Amino acid sequence: MRILGVDPGTNITGYGIIEKDHDRTTEVVHGEIRRIKSEPLSKCLTRIYDDLIKVAKDFAPDAMVLEDIFYGKNVESLIKQAQVKGVVMLVGCHSSIPIYTYTPLEVKKAVVGYGRAEKSQVQQMVKAILNLSELPPVDASDALAVAICHSNFLKAVST
Repeated sequence: MRILGVDPGTNITGYGIIEKDHDRTTEVVHGEIRRIKSEPLSKCLTRIYDDLIKVAKDFAPDAMVLEDIFYGKNVESLIKQAQVKGVVMLVGCHSSIPIYTYTPLEVKKAVVGYGRAEKSQVQQMVKAILNLSELPPVDASDALAVAICHSNFLKAVST
C-alpha cells in the first residue's frame, strides 16, 4: 500500500509518501511546499494544489492522510490553515484517493509512543522507522509521520 501523508500548513505544507509491504515500510519521496513571503494566500493555495496533484499523479498513492488542524488561539491562522486543508482534500478528491485524518496526538503516539512528543523526537523516529540516512525537514517529517500512523492503524472510515 502506498500512502501520501500531508501536513497542511500556511507557510510550509509538508508531504511524504511511504510504501507499506507487509512488515516493511519504506520512504518513496518527501518534500515541502513553501509559501513565498510576499505571495498572496490564493497563489500559495494554487501552488499547493498544483504541486500535490503532480505528486499524486507521479506516485499513485492508495490513500491520502492529513494531520488534523492544530486548534490555537489565533483565529485568522486557523482559518488560513483550514483553507490549506481544504485544498489538500480537493487534491485527494480530484485524484480519486481516499482521504483520512489523524490528530497530532494520534500521530505522535503511533510514531513515538507518546502523544506529547516534541517535533525533534518525531523526526528522529521517522528517520529510524524508514531507515533514512538523514533527518527529513520538519514539515516533511510530520507528513511522513502521519503516513506511518495510517500504515499502523488503517482507519476504516474516510473523511
